[in-house]
Amino acid sequence: MDPRDTAPDSWEQEDDVEATIDGQLESAFTTLNVNAKPFVPNVNAAEFVPAFGLKAHPANVDSAVAVEKMSTMEMSESAAPVENGDAEMTAEEPWDQKEVEPSEEEPGGGVCVDRGPEEPDETAPEMMEEEEEVLVPKVPPTQPDAPKKEHINVVFIGHVDAGKSTIGGQIMYLTGMVDKRTLEKYEREAKEKNRETWYLSWALDTNQEERDKGKTVEVGRAYFETDKKHFTILDAPGHKSFVPNMIGGASQADLAVLVISARKGEFETGFEKGGQTREHAMLAKTAGVKHLIVLVNKMDDPTVNWSLERYEECKEKLVPFLKKVGFNPKKDVHFMPCSGLTGANLKEPANMCSWYTGLPFIPHLDSLPNFNRSSDGPVRLPIVDKYKDMGTVILGKLESGSISKAQQLVMMPNRHVVEVLSLLSDDVETDDAEPGENLKLRLKGIEEEEILPGFILCNAENLCHSGRTFDAQIVIIEHKSIICPGYNAVLHIHTCIEEVQITALICLVDKKTGEKSKTRPRFVKQDQVCIARLRTAGTICLETFKDFPQMGRFTLRDEGKTIAIGKVLKLVAERD
Repeated sequence: MDPRDTAPDSWEQEDDVEATIDGQLESAFTTLNVNAKPFVPNVNAAEFVPAFGLKAHPANVDSAVAVEKMSTMEMSESAAPVENGDAEMTAEEPWDQKEVEPSEEEPGGGVCVDRGPEEPDETAPEMMEEEEEVLVPKVPPTQPDAPKKEHINVVFIGHVDAGKSTIGGQIMYLTGMVDKRTLEKYEREAKEKNRETWYLSWALDTNQEERDKGKTVEVGRAYFETDKKHFTILDAPGHKSFVPNMIGGASQADLAVLVISARKGEFETGFEKGGQTREHAMLAKTAGVKHLIVLVNKMDDPTVNWSLERYEECKEKLVPFLKKVGFNPKKDVHFMPCSGLTGANLKEPANMCSWYTGLPFIPHLDSLPNFNRSSDGPVRLPIVDKYKDMGTVILGKLESGSISKAQQLVMMPNRHVVEVLSLLSDDVETDDAEPGENLKLRLKGIEEEEILPGFILCNAENLCHSGRTFDAQIVIIEHKSIICPGYNAVLHIHTCIEEVQITALICLVDKKTGEKSKTRPRFVKQDQVCIARLRTAGTICLETFKDFPQMGRFTLRDEGKTIAIGKVLKLVAERD
């Protein structure tokens, strides 16, 4: 037994033990060879391959892969007894036949011991789920010298349950943004809840409430690329309770996809008064969407069965309405049949649908003409959302101008001077951004609490206008009684939502001739056009429609319905 391990009888004895140990150490030091040659590893030595590896591997395996596998082997050797007690696994299924190259998800390779689909690991399904959730948006690698693809924001609108999220999920799968494994997992989970047709929409409806009820609440975001363009999908909610969220999504879009269900009864419900097909198409037009694609979904339904008559019937009902809203059916609107659940006519032409001769959905998007956006205008970035993440992060679509890293900008209407710390365009970090891109900016010099959705980032040389009173031309779309001065509603202008009061009616405008009435009207009613003075509860950022259309058009809503649409004609200076 080591003398140090026993308790001493007396403290004098303890000192002796210490002394003997010191003596042993000294003698050991004297035998050390101080002048020995330094150790030089032999780089050209033969590579060590374990005996059981010789059978499966030829000698010409990449040395890097072999080294990597060695580390994997050591890991699995040590972990084997602990992991579910199935140490036999390595015996029946040699490690070197598993994965020769590291998978995309683990760039380091090797640490994660994948046991294949045959034996699911029951111990930690929750952990697996969380890991997979993070992996959903795969960012396509961008070549540094490749020209920037044009950014287009596509908003999916339409009545509740028309299949907007399912089509969005299917597009992400077809373009490779969601891998098959993740979708299979969603399919399994959806089956457990007896909702197997919902699994595609889960790629965009990420929170639990949306998945349980099958209804989108917030505007889902995802992106995909084609050969020529980069698209951001904005998946708007169809339910009438969440129309304010849908307006926020439509205000960022360049292109709207109106999804309608061809199933008997569903199209009629969405299109009648009170259905969201009408309201969404109108709100999209008001939000400044110029081009509309109408996807007639659920064509594979047994009640429809890719019938041309049903397709034409939906088309005939929609065209007059879209004309009334302001779309030109010949130029701005394009109809196409599809099935979101099976993916027919989204990427490849559908065999069942021989009567449709146009391009499928994704190639059609790719063939659209470019939007001409000027990057030399003033910086205008309406804020959609904000949160804290190692500083203040804001989300929004750059309407005009260009932003670069370390640029000084001004947050209106509070006139906070901020600096851009980093720029993410669709979750890919960049140094500068062009108009039309969906951005995440990390800002310095402002707290998250000081920002509200609807604030606007501008450059200091050219600030946007802010105020509370303005004159606007309004079209009353739907209101049962009359509207008089003093009427209150909710104003939606770009990404801003504010309470507003009509303080005065200035004149009526004739719809056909555009003539203004000489006398002031005492009230306005449905289908009339008037010029009125409006006053908001708080200061908001806005521009006249003539100067900057994206920030000069608005909608008025009350009691969950869209009452009027309008455009800002003149900003009225505040009287102190």
